[in-house]
This record gives sequence, C-alpha cells and structure tokens, in this order.
Amino acid sequence: MHPGFKKDLQFYKFSLYGFLKNLRFFEPFLYLFFLEKGLNFLQIGVLITIREVTRNVLEIPTGVLADSLGRRRVMIMAFSFYIISFFMFYISVSYGLFIVAMFFYSFGDAFRTGTHKAMIFTYLKNNNWEDQKVWYYGYTRSASQFGSAISSLLAAFIVFYSGNYRYVFLFSTIPYILDLLLMLSYPRELDGKIRKFNFSMIRENFRSIIKETKQSFRELRVFRTLTNTALFSGYFSAMKNYLQPIILGLIITLPILFSWNREQTTAVMIGLVYFVIYILSAITSRNSGRIACKFSGLFSLLNLSLIAGLIIGMAGGYFYSLGTTFWIVLSIIFFVVIHLTENLRKPVGVSYIADQFKEDILATVLSTESQVKSLYAAFIAPVIGFMADRFGLGWGLAITSCLLLFVTPFIMIYKESSGRRE
Repeated sequence: MHPGFKKDLQFYKFSLYGFLKNLRFFEPFLYLFFLEKGLNFLQIGVLITIREVTRNVLEIPTGVLADSLGRRRVMIMAFSFYIISFFMFYISVSYGLFIVAMFFYSFGDAFRTGTHKAMIFTYLKNNNWEDQKVWYYGYTRSASQFGSAISSLLAAFIVFYSGNYRYVFLFSTIPYILDLLLMLSYPRELDGKIRKFNFSMIRENFRSIIKETKQSFRELRVFRTLTNTALFSGYFSAMKNYLQPIILGLIITLPILFSWNREQTTAVMIGLVYFVIYILSAITSRNSGRIACKFSGLFSLLNLSLIAGLIIGMAGGYFYSLGTTFWIVLSIIFFVVIHLTENLRKPVGVSYIADQFKEDILATVLSTESQVKSLYAAFIAPVIGFMADRFGLGWGLAITSCLLLFVTPFIMIYKESSGRRE
C-alpha cells in the first residue's frame, strides 16, 4: 500500500514545523543539567509532575482560546511561552526558579499540543485524505524525529565546546523563533471556526471535559482505548530522559577518550546515541503505516507494543543495575527500543482514536487522551524518582515498569469498533 496524499507546500510546512519544534538542544542533557544543579531524582520527578499537571489543567482554557482566537494565534502564544521558559532555565540558579520555568514550559505545551494535530486533521478533511491519517501523520512525525537527530548532534557540539549544559537552553530559542514565524504563513482555513470568547465557555468546557472523562471511564471500550494509548505515552514521557544518567553510568566504566574530560566525553556519547535514536525513530514513524498493515487491526499492534514496551523497560532497568559495561550497553539498547516503540505507537494510536470517533468531537477526545497521558506521566514520574533515590536508578525503572505491566490485562483492546462513537 502506498500513501494517497499529495506532498504539497502545506505538507512541507507541517514537516518543517515538526523539524524546528524538535530542535530542543536541551533535551538530551535535561536530567544531567538538573543533576549538575544538585537536584535528586525525586525533585526531578516533581518537576515533571508539575509540567504534566499544569499542562493538563491548562488544556481546557487553551482549547477555548484556540476556538476564539484561531489556532495560528494560539500556536504563536505557545512558542512565546517556550522562549520565555528557555531563558529562565538558562539563568536559573535555584529550585524555585526551575519550578517557575517549568510552569512557562507547561503553558507552551498546553497551547501547542492537540492544536497542531487538529490543524493537520482539518487539512486532511478539506482535501478528502482522511483515510491517510496514519501515513500522513507518520510522514510529518518522521520530520520531527529527523529534527531531533540533528538537534542531538548540535547539542553535543554546544556542550562539548562550552563545557556547560545551560547554553543548550539559550540556543534552543533560535528554532522556536523560526517556528513562531512559520505559523504566520499557515492558511486561515486551518484556524477552525472562530467563536466569541467568554469565561463561561471555559467553565462549560471544564464541565464538559469532566463529564466526557467520567463517561469514558464508565464505558469499558472507551476506557480501554484511551488508557491503552495514553498509559505507554505517559510512561515514556516520565522515563525517557533517564537514558542520560544511564549513558553517564556507562562513561564512568570506560577509560577516558583521548584528552577529553568527562563532560566532553558525555557530550559526544549522548549526542551519538540520541542521533541514532532519532534517525531510527524517524524511520519507524515514516513506516508506521506499512507496519500497521501487517497486523489484523490497529488494536492488535497497540496491545502487543504496550506489553512488549513495558517488558523491555523492566529488563533495561534491571540490566543497568548489574553495573558492568556489557550490561549497561545492553540496557541502553533496550531503552533505544522503547523510543522506537513509542514512535510506532503514536501515529497508530492517534489514527485508531480518530477511527473510533466522529470528526466533530475528535478534538475533545484527543484532548481527553492527552490529559489521561499527562495524568499517568504525573503519577509515574515521582514514583520512578522515589524508587531511584531509594533503590538505585536501575531498580527504580525496573520496579515501576513491572508495576505497570500488571495493569495491562485490564486495558487490552479486543476488537475494532464497527462504527464511530457519537
């Protein structure tokens, strides 16, 4: 099967957006930056919880703003918050300032997440390409992963020559300014229907989302659909950056390379590992449609990848706890596979949800799924941090993965829906 959409100018704009958005030079070094500033794993977990909970709460009013101001303006606001956050991380010297910076970052996420996906789906609907969701989203997401691959190499270059992790935040403002300008070139029809803004809309949307969420968790099929897709994404969001101290643990077991100090060696190793991760992730996302076609249904792929991903995470944590070079290398390989699993599940999960619900309530459903994912990440992050501080990083990751594995029998999707839910 081949994609049936046209790679027009807007396709390349969507792809460029993802490429620039993922030039987050700080991402491969975020946890090492926090550890260098004296934070423990639990404090880092709390910061991640703040990010997820704040984003969760803000998604409802930002959705109303998107309807009132237009999606393009909301995206511009999102990138403005990101830029403020990056500057604050760059100058921060205390845990309190890190919390404030994380709040601004959450504002950016809340304004951005879901909004751009809605613009893509609107574009597909306008062009009668709705049946190409997996292919189209997979292709545009692959551009994001290529951006991350380039970002990891540039970030390594910045850290190698500066000798300081904080400069990656300063350089991250450049692509985000470019993305802000890119939003100005998007066509007006992607703004969606503009409605008059009033605060009662926010209150009503809170009530609507709470009602929808309660209803979703009462209806077993919907509960399984949202939880199956959101649980692994929340898990991935909470644990993915622990790969950084794992790589640092590997470096400690190796002889110093040439005349480089530990920071330079760490920069090179992390840059190369993340480059490989994102190149493979881009290939995985690009081929998600082809891979999905080999399964009897999208639900089968989602079930299998959920269980496999958690088992791999559990094994990866255990291997790291063994402490020798061989086992740490194997642990890193397993965590690379977890990245690939998430990048396969993402376009498949979004497409599966889109197939189950009508287009006029799709934004609400995707928002609910995003909120459920944020709640899982907010819960899982401090659990990993607490376990890591108490039992060591490897066991913390292994124990948390094992606990989540016990939940999977309750969230399996057993068959495709025969029609879209009203």
